[in-house]
Amino acid sequence: MNQPFKNLLGGFQARTYRSQFNTERFSGIEIKYLETDLWIGVDPESFDERMKEVALAKMESLRKSFDSYIETEPFFKKSLKPFQPSETAPKEAHEMAAAAEKAGIGPMSAVAGLFAREIGEEIIRNFSVKELVIENGGDIYVLLEDELVLSVFAGESILSERIGLVIPAKNKKLGICTSAGTVGPSLSYGIADAVVVVCEDILLADAFATALGNKVKSPDHVEKVIKQAEQYPEIESLLIICEDKVGIKGGNEIRILK
Repeated sequence: MNQPFKNLLGGFQARTYRSQFNTERFSGIEIKYLETDLWIGVDPESFDERMKEVALAKMESLRKSFDSYIETEPFFKKSLKPFQPSETAPKEAHEMAAAAEKAGIGPMSAVAGLFAREIGEEIIRNFSVKELVIENGGDIYVLLEDELVLSVFAGESILSERIGLVIPAKNKKLGICTSAGTVGPSLSYGIADAVVVVCEDILLADAFATALGNKVKSPDHVEKVIKQAEQYPEIESLLIICEDKVGIKGGNEIRILK
């Protein structure tokens, strides 16, 4: 079977973010299909065992749709530059391409964010939830009633899990996406230990995290990349960790963790 998403959806590996979520605040479900390994967290009051079946059906449907499309237009998967899908391409492919074009890279840079969003939206359509977290390979789609502090995993950096990014309770959906050149199987041309981007649109967050991560070739590049990101108003917050250097942009509070 053709597997065009191999190494682009994170693979079956240890998940550092999902282990942070408080089990008193979130009831969790893991969904695995082919290369996708996704975690769903819901407030216990809203939790329903049927969510797993609904999420898995959506994941399978979405994956099969993309597999079929990519067989007809394989360059969509291969392109590392912006690519315009054909008119007959699925709506989701056009959304990925649009997000990636803003970031200046290929459309598959937004695939993990897309899967997280689509599963999240399917849960919201079928169930009444107060809080929701979808984690897919370090890309996180959230709907929150209370603030959430995410400890940033940054590989071998001395700052790994020492910096907390505060996600406020905005009662709106947000995307928090992480790219790294030193951690995980996903493609990156940079050496950042973590590039975390917060956007209202998770596809943009995913694409920008990859694009900005590609630009961090040394710790000395952190400040330069932070300044370059100022041209993108869609980025609500940006955090870059490269060895012992940190760069921060945006309105999200940062907390030093013990």
